[in-house]
Amino acid sequence: MWISLRGRLVDVLKAVAPLVGMICVLQVAIVQAPTHLFLQFLAGSALTVVGMMLLFVGIDLGILPMGRFVGAEMPKKGSIGLVAAVTFALAFATTVAEPDVLVLASQIEALAGASSGGAAVMLIAFGVALFAAMAIVRTIFGWSMRGMLAAAYGFVIALSLVSPEAIVPLAFDAGSVTTGVLSAPVLIALAVGMSSVLAGRSAVSDGFGLLGFASIGPIIVVLLMGLARP
Repeated sequence: MWISLRGRLVDVLKAVAPLVGMICVLQVAIVQAPTHLFLQFLAGSALTVVGMMLLFVGIDLGILPMGRFVGAEMPKKGSIGLVAAVTFALAFATTVAEPDVLVLASQIEALAGASSGGAAVMLIAFGVALFAAMAIVRTIFGWSMRGMLAAAYGFVIALSLVSPEAIVPLAFDAGSVTTGVLSAPVLIALAVGMSSVLAGRSAVSDGFGLLGFASIGPIIVVLLMGLARP
């Protein structure tokens, strides 16, 4: 575990250091923010490094192995409905807890009120869960991911042309925030685990694509809700 912690600490420092360095340069050369604000930024950056390190280690040690195990065990139950229901529940739960989704919700709350932020989280989670379940069923039947993606994006484009203009940017942001550090490993591990035990399936060609397809769900759901609003 300590080896994993050290390795993840190095990875996180490499990712965060350029941002911290750039802010420091801007602080000295251009912006010169108040000292207390700059120190607050440095303290927050240190907490971010620690938090990301622990999060990634937790994903490596627990979430990824369990996701692959669950994905490998579900087909053995012989129920497509059960597979879809479990996938829906896992995708919904991880999306509700996804940090990127919560950040977007907080921004919506600041502009439109707390109820709007909570509703956005539920809509995004529902869209991800619904399309993740569809994608996992696709893995079982061997449907073409290319065809499903083409149909889904075609529907997105059509909805974008008729939905209220103010809703379209929010819908696409809702899709982008779902591919975060929590939902991505869970869904990918689930699909890879399932495809690895299905006859005639490839963990590479059939295990991936679920996350990309699932991220379309929130876009469509938000666009449809925009159309339904009076």
